[in-house]
Amino acid sequence: MKMLSNAILVTPGREGRVLRPAASQPPDQVGGEIRDLRKSRRITIKQLSQMTGLSIGHLSEIERGIASPSIKALHDIAAALGVNISWFFHNADAVDQAERDVIVRSGNRRTLNFSSGITDELLSANLRGSLELLMSRFEPGSSSGAEPYTHSGEEAGIVMQGMLELWVGDRKYVLSDGDSFSFQSTLPHRYFNPGDVEAVVIWAITPPSY
Repeated sequence: MKMLSNAILVTPGREGRVLRPAASQPPDQVGGEIRDLRKSRRITIKQLSQMTGLSIGHLSEIERGIASPSIKALHDIAAALGVNISWFFHNADAVDQAERDVIVRSGNRRTLNFSSGITDELLSANLRGSLELLMSRFEPGSSSGAEPYTHSGEEAGIVMQGMLELWVGDRKYVLSDGDSFSFQSTLPHRYFNPGDVEAVVIWAITPPSY
């Protein structure tokens, strides 16, 4: 699920976002977060170097936890990857290190708030695998935009609450509580909450596109 916008921080297929403030974490964990997000964006380390002005060697050391990024470097990396700097510090002090690669506790989800009225919560523990799990909350009237979009992979989901108007190709579907869907993400698609209550949708997307 990707969205188009001209909001605060713009990335390919994603709206601007404002994230929750969070605690700090060790350099190797910050580096791992940078690497995972970069790879999910399909951005090479050479491209990130060109986007940030940081050397490939320094970026490699940061991703491997050998070097700690400066505040400016981390801001530049975050901007290039299309997130707020706090993405890399999601409530780290509350995470049980024995489970951080497998479990996401309900109070420790990374959250993106979009200007269109949609909020995404990342349910996957990380972005290293081939599957991404999200919970999306749609305010009444919120949508992905008037224009459909495409990207690689496929996605599926289930409406947990409210209604979702889903367009895939030139066909429109109206889903309600308990209805599910799946389609190839290479097909033009968009979505909209036509109801007067918040819609909640669980999405599974492969490969990760966050």
